[in-house]
Amino acid sequence: MHTHRLSLSAMTAFAAALLLVTSVTVHAAGAALDAKAIGAAAGVKASDEAGGVVKITWSRDDVKVKVDGMELPPAAGLGSWAAFTATTGKDAMVMGDTVVFQDEVDAAMDAAFSHGLEVTALHNHFFYDQPRVFFMHIGGEGDPVTLAQGVKAVWDAIKAVRKAHATPVEGFPGGTPKKGSLDSKSLSAALGNPLTDIKGVLKMTVAKHGKMHGAALGGPMGLTTWAAFTGDDKLAAMDGDFIMTAEEVQPVLHALRHAGIHVVALHNHMTESDPPYFFLHFWGKGAAADLAKGLRSALDAQAEVGH
Repeated sequence: MHTHRLSLSAMTAFAAALLLVTSVTVHAAGAALDAKAIGAAAGVKASDEAGGVVKITWSRDDVKVKVDGMELPPAAGLGSWAAFTATTGKDAMVMGDTVVFQDEVDAAMDAAFSHGLEVTALHNHFFYDQPRVFFMHIGGEGDPVTLAQGVKAVWDAIKAVRKAHATPVEGFPGGTPKKGSLDSKSLSAALGNPLTDIKGVLKMTVAKHGKMHGAALGGPMGLTTWAAFTGDDKLAAMDGDFIMTAEEVQPVLHALRHAGIHVVALHNHMTESDPPYFFLHFWGKGAAADLAKGLRSALDAQAEVGH
């Protein structure tokens, strides 16, 4: 019969590993989330999922949606949800996806920001959808009940929009800008960047630099923040694209919304870029000087991050 003996160092290593596993197990048990408390804070029933995750859902059955001519059942992709997982101590992390119609985006985004949540993406999932459907992804860290209250605020803001107008509206408030004359000199001064006149459209372009697959990238390859102004000085439209690193996203979003500029998309344009870049598309209407001032505030917020 053979006797197997562990060396002192092996036994010490085994004991340390056992202690670590025990410690992790105890920590995980102590960090378990309270589904009832989260559900009460969110105003909906919460369910316990695998891995200690707590999840809440809201099916968007309040508006009938057609995709490619077919009425889409809510269970086929019109569900809002938020999932919570424990992090350190008594804190948690939340991430989720919220179904929004075009006239709900501003209210939902503003509610998220006012309750300490982040907006991490805004995009579409369908083509030929009537009315158009978008998906706003949210995230955050902190006290799980506070996070759940934030999600509730986002969903309540959406419900308030639908209570005011049962059917999603087809346009932002305000008049429609018409082709006219824009004061290029004053707008350029307000933006702190030169403007180029392209057949009556005044356009600002600011380049960024990065790498992808070892090759240098710059403005000509699409790494730009740009804005185009049309209309006249009294009533103009401004659309454009903001390029940002990950840490710049939230400051830029907050600045644009504070200025009343609509965020219409937030996503990436490329993979494996160094640094990773994200792109925000925006739209605004109003006095040209006010639009330029609002955009300048976002450029300043981005600069404060240090990139």
